[in-house]
Amino acid sequence: MSVQMPEAGRSEHGERLVADIEQELSALFRRSRSASLRLARRVHPEMDAAGYALISQIELGTASGGAGVRASDVAQVLGLDKSTVSRGITQLENLGLIERVGDPDDGRARLLRLTSTGAERFDAMRAQRQTEFRAILGRWNPTDLADLGRLLARLNTDLG
Repeated sequence: MSVQMPEAGRSEHGERLVADIEQELSALFRRSRSASLRLARRVHPEMDAAGYALISQIELGTASGGAGVRASDVAQVLGLDKSTVSRGITQLENLGLIERVGDPDDGRARLLRLTSTGAERFDAMRAQRQTEFRAILGRWNPTDLADLGRLLARLNTDLG
């Protein structure tokens, strides 16, 4: 037999739950920003957290064997201004991590892709990051992992 909570109690309880989730997400976002900087430095000591976001998106855009990705697409996916992305791309180029190549479908356009050095460094960083995640999440039971994955996907969908 379930006990029905009065409407006011559900509302207060719901507010408390939302506040707790907001607090935990804020902590996660702070840790994520800090982790992004650490990951960026693993790729190149002079790369910043913004560069990590850019190089990650460029790698993602070319991971399936594509010729490259447009800077405007990177800006759109990351929700950044084109001028901000342009400055970051210039930094990554100067560090030798990405290059601009001609678009095979449009001779006027330029695409971004990782250089061989950028790909090697990014892959090494990703392997280390995955090892760290496996060590942390390896202590979780499969049901909790499935729930976390499902709920994060739902939250990302709703936030998008």
